[in-house]
Amino acid sequence: MDIQGCTAIVTGGASGLGAAAAARLAADGARVAILDVQAPRGAPVPGAVYEPADVTDEAACARALEAIESSLGPIRVLVNAAGFGAMGATATPAGPLPLADFRRLIDVNLVGTFNVSRLVAARMIRNAPQGAAGERGVIVHTASIAGLEGHAGMAAYSASKAGVVALTMPMALDLAPHGIRVCSIAPGLFETPLLANLPPGMHEELVKTIPFPRRGGEPAEFAALVATIIATAYLNGCVIRIDGGAR
Repeated sequence: MDIQGCTAIVTGGASGLGAAAAARLAADGARVAILDVQAPRGAPVPGAVYEPADVTDEAACARALEAIESSLGPIRVLVNAAGFGAMGATATPAGPLPLADFRRLIDVNLVGTFNVSRLVAARMIRNAPQGAAGERGVIVHTASIAGLEGHAGMAAYSASKAGVVALTMPMALDLAPHGIRVCSIAPGLFETPLLANLPPGMHEELVKTIPFPRRGGEPAEFAALVATIIATAYLNGCVIRIDGGAR
C-alpha cells in the first residue's frame, strides 16, 4: 500500500504509540485522522484532524468515520492503538480483583479494537483497488507481548491483548477476498505514558529482562514498524514482536 495521499485513521492517536504512528504516517504523506477520547497532546501532527470518540461506542465511532471520510476521503489505513494497561492480582488476602476492572480492560483493548476494525473494514471494501496487488486497505492492531506471555498481576491486561492476537488471523482471512490485510504488532516495554501504571521498581526490573538493546522501546520504532507493514504487501495475518528479544 502506498501511503502517500491515503487517508489513515489512528485510534488512540492523542498520545503514546498512537501519536508516534500518526506523526510517522503524516510525514509519509498520509491524510491522518486521530480518533480518541482525549484531544491530542504535545506537538500537533501536521494536517491531522481530530475526531472525539470512544472506541467502544458504536454510534460515536460510526459518526466519526462518516466525518473523516467526508473531509479526507476513503479510508485505506487503520491503526488500532487505543487502549490502556492496569495491574492487579487475580486475588489477594484482601479479596478478588474487581470484575469491573477486568471487563473494562477487555472492553477497551479488545472490543474497541474489533468495533472500529469492523466499521472501517466495511468502508474499505468499497474502495477501488490500489497497486499491483489490488489492495483496498490495511489494518494494524496493537497487541502486546503480555498477550503471548504475561507477568504476575497482568491477568486482565494479558487476556485483553491475547484476544487481539487471536483476532489477527481470522480477521485477515475474512478480509483477504476484499484486498484488505490485517497484522498485529506486539510491543514489549515502550517508553510511553502507560508506564505510569507500573508499580514502583517494575520498570527497572523489566528492562533487565531485555537482551539487547537493554532499554525501553522508543515510540518512533513502533511507528517505523507500522509504516513497514503498510508498505509491505506480503505481510498479512501475522503478529510481529518488537521487544528487544524479551521473553
